[in-house]
Amino acid sequence: MSSDFFPGQRVRLPAHPEWGVGQVQSVAGDRVTVNFEHAGKVTLRLSGAGLEPVEEER
Repeated sequence: MSSDFFPGQRVRLPAHPEWGVGQVQSVAGDRVTVNFEHAGKVTLRLSGAGLEPVEEER
């Protein structure tokens, strides 16, 4: 499975807005590890996570 996510990318998980913005730590196959502001490191399956990239402010 190809992923559009990469380490260092900022993301959010709409299903858990209370977690805040996270930063992708690693992507391996169908799994991504994200360090969220209010939830710490969480490993998710990309196929069902619903992660969304956060647009960088300019």
